[in-house]
Amino acid sequence: MNDGEIKRPAAVDFGRPVAVLRAGTGRLSGRVDVRVVAVVAVLLALTFVAFVVALVLGDYQMPVDRVLTALFGTGTPRDEFVMGRRLPRALLAVLLGAALGISGAIIQSLTRNPLGSPDVIGFNTGAYTGALLVIVVFGGSAGYLGTSAGSLIGGIATALIVYLLAYKQGVQGFRLIVVGIGVSAMLASLNTWLILTADLDVAMAAAAWGAGTLQDPQNDLKVPIVALVFALVLVLLVPLSVRMKVMEMGDDAATALGVRTERTRLILLVLGVSLTALATAAAGPIAFVALAAPQLAKRLAGSAGVSMLPAAAMGALLLSASDLVAQWTFSTPLPVGVVTVSVGGLYLVWLIARETKKN
Repeated sequence: MNDGEIKRPAAVDFGRPVAVLRAGTGRLSGRVDVRVVAVVAVLLALTFVAFVVALVLGDYQMPVDRVLTALFGTGTPRDEFVMGRRLPRALLAVLLGAALGISGAIIQSLTRNPLGSPDVIGFNTGAYTGALLVIVVFGGSAGYLGTSAGSLIGGIATALIVYLLAYKQGVQGFRLIVVGIGVSAMLASLNTWLILTADLDVAMAAAAWGAGTLQDPQNDLKVPIVALVFALVLVLLVPLSVRMKVMEMGDDAATALGVRTERTRLILLVLGVSLTALATAAAGPIAFVALAAPQLAKRLAGSAGVSMLPAAAMGALLLSASDLVAQWTFSTPLPVGVVTVSVGGLYLVWLIARETKKN
């Protein structure tokens, strides 16, 4: 076979079209599910459409051609000024949606349960608690970096607490979910108490931020930090993605194949929570994107388990589209978290009903 040649078998993996890619003398070999690639491509195209629409809409509307010229720095000064105001929010929607999608895919893969999500298990709530403590104690002097640190510490601390409480000769997915729900309820009560006992201005700011919003004049400062942290976590996740897939077959099978299950599970848990904390620090606790994105992507791709790349693309689309709805559907713009909660609540009811009927 020639270098770089792609051989496409007619039917493999129970009839699913797969491209087998080989290069050189066979030292590099991989398999690509054509349907998964097609689904990811469509989701990314729809996300780009939502991204461009977010840049077009506004009190000062800009045609698509002027949006594109302003993006490349060749537009009028006014167009470039408007683009500088809208672009950070649109970029954050894409980055944070992808981060939440990957986080949900990791947790659902580890728990092997469609209800396994940072929202349900309480990692979102823990990240919010950490950020809220920083806001209440330091007020506005903590800044974005201080809030981000608090969110990260709170999310990871919550994950470790849930992990330790759920540990009994290993960690089972159902036990992790049940323990997480209990810890989440307690942290939610703590968050309410913190807001009620804080100064009025601080409490109002914390409550508004707690709804999950992308409306922030400091978005231009957040984008490079979010992009950098997101890229670093992705670099760490790439070598672990294969192990994550192997662990979906069960701990016994994964151990037999040489995977150190508990160590890998803990590392993946920390990385998944880090992505949730990243989104919470940047925009507040945005609910249900991490829950819905992996499952919707899985159903579209028709894959046996959840995958990070389709979940990331679906998460980016969901949050970008939800932010458009939050901004332009109602007479008064809403926090994007209000839209994701409304849509995600309906999805959660459907998912629970479906799982109950299946069992």
